[in-house]
Amino acid sequence: MPGIKITGLKATPVNIPLEKPMWWTGGYYPGTSKTIIEVETDQGLVGLGEAPSIDVVRTIEAMGERLIGADPLDIAGCESLCVPPWQIVQNTDDSSVVKAFGAIEIALWDLRGKVANEPLYRLLGGAVRNEIPFTEYFGYRVGGEMAPQEVADYCATMAEEHGSTMFEGKLILGDPELEIDTVKALRDTLGRKAMIRLDSNMQYSLPTAMRLFREIEPYNIRNYEDPVATFEEMAELRRHFTIPISTHVPDIRKAIAVGGPDYIVTNFAVLGGIARAVRFIGACEAMGVGFWCYSGDAGIATAGYLHMSAAMPWISEPSQSLFRWQIGDVIEGGPFRQKNDVIAVPEGPGLGVTLDRDALNHWHNHLVENGPLDHFYDPAMPGKFRRLPLN
Repeated sequence: MPGIKITGLKATPVNIPLEKPMWWTGGYYPGTSKTIIEVETDQGLVGLGEAPSIDVVRTIEAMGERLIGADPLDIAGCESLCVPPWQIVQNTDDSSVVKAFGAIEIALWDLRGKVANEPLYRLLGGAVRNEIPFTEYFGYRVGGEMAPQEVADYCATMAEEHGSTMFEGKLILGDPELEIDTVKALRDTLGRKAMIRLDSNMQYSLPTAMRLFREIEPYNIRNYEDPVATFEEMAELRRHFTIPISTHVPDIRKAIAVGGPDYIVTNFAVLGGIARAVRFIGACEAMGVGFWCYSGDAGIATAGYLHMSAAMPWISEPSQSLFRWQIGDVIEGGPFRQKNDVIAVPEGPGLGVTLDRDALNHWHNHLVENGPLDHFYDPAMPGKFRRLPLN
């Protein structure tokens, strides 16, 4: 399609609530707020992107003004209009511009696929797999599972109803003994073959994490995410225990330098978009650091995860998923739902998903009327933020 030009950009903040709030390190986790991006062109094609938060709405809109008249297929050229020198903004300035442009860049790749009439995974080199594994999620939920056997029984129900054998969850109440009891209940209930991964969001001190790992290591834990706050503490855990460790902090150099963590789990917009995520994952492969994809996103970012996981052999472990708990989305047919642990890669052009305009308006209005979803509310001390470690 010769001569395609960007004519406008829309950035719409939305709420994506969960059916029940989950406890996490910061307090209640009732869901998340995202920014949905539409990059419009003079050929009538619209590219869809998604930012992982709403703090970058104004930055995205300002970038949209800069992009009017630009060629959306020239992603490097678009980046040069929007992002100052990369090294500066990532290391000594405000890296929010990386996240903002990264979300737009996803929309540019969606447009590229629509112009070529090809799904994104083909533009990335083709599929090494067409069904992408995702974990179910568990946790201590307000109005839901709050005891070890209740969490285990919930997972057993997911196994029975959906064929699920892969589970990840947050056992975060600052009580290592409760977590140990829940891990034991999960393994006893789900059996030897089920995958169990844990995510602590840095709730523990190193001494507490050492004690916890000693107790849960016999229960075949596939991975533990951010059990402590620093890479140095993670490396110390790995020196004493065999449980692999992952993190949301995307610092490959430091992971190699200090000897941990084993995996990095993050959002593509945070890395600067699809193209930079490809290079990041390639660097992980070269250095022997694993990678999988984030959770809690709406359907546009999730579609990006599906295509990237299809095209990148290094993403061999299942990615995280809150799909079962999300009560809404902004794409037609969403949220995605796994069956027998997997979701098929969309086969339409670009990301292969279509914006549901009514749903977009509904969840935007939800945000306008209720405000963005707050991840840091603790009813035990309203108006104050927690301090870490919790134990």
